[in-house]
Amino acid sequence: MNSSKKKRIAVVTGGASGLGLAAVRKLLERGASVAIWDCSEAALEATKSTFACDGAVLTCAVDVADPASITAAAERTRAQLGDADLLVAAAAVPGPVLPFAEWSIEDFRRVIDVNLIGVHLTCQALVPAMMRAGWGRVVLVSSVAGKEGNVLQSGYVASKSGVIGYVKCLGKELATSGVLVNGIAPTVFDTPMLRQISDAGPEMIAAMKSKVPMARLGQPDEFGEMAAWLCSDACSFTTGMTFDLSGGRSTY
Repeated sequence: MNSSKKKRIAVVTGGASGLGLAAVRKLLERGASVAIWDCSEAALEATKSTFACDGAVLTCAVDVADPASITAAAERTRAQLGDADLLVAAAAVPGPVLPFAEWSIEDFRRVIDVNLIGVHLTCQALVPAMMRAGWGRVVLVSSVAGKEGNVLQSGYVASKSGVIGYVKCLGKELATSGVLVNGIAPTVFDTPMLRQISDAGPEMIAAMKSKVPMARLGQPDEFGEMAAWLCSDACSFTTGMTFDLSGGRSTY
């Protein structure tokens, strides 16, 4: 993304905090205009204030599990910035930390609705314009939990495993369209979502961290750098792949 090329327009879901916010920062550094979609109006307001001087940020309150909310945000983004070239889908909820038999159907459905169906709805709203333009980059956020499983997180793991499958399918489906679709599977990162899970079961987070050979939490900017590369022209022969970001935990 440099001045000699078309200014890219990005949508980042879950972009007001955590990994999504890190992606926003890196995409702005590389010259993109960014629409931040998030369900938290308070977080959006704080983020908007942070980036007010950039003049390249649009904030939209969005529930990614609600088709009408997605449609409204897509129309607003298109009207104010133009059609998106880039999508980083980071919006997610962890759900409760409970034995599978104690998960309510309401909690299970909410996690699937946000983490998996939300990805599908967002892609349906934005990717067709990329296909018409013949160029696009889509980055869907999964989790190492979607590959290995986490005890007491059946809904979350199921949703993130689904995202990995979705990346494979969409990457192959769009392989000749100019739109590349890839995923990132982070391990334990220092984010607000981690603190939500930690409040419910800190012993589980300690166990997850103990599996990381680097013996530390991932930092959001490390995610942002990978997301930005996957959104770049330099990423040109990779699609349908989910990249681990795991401090050595995943080596397969």
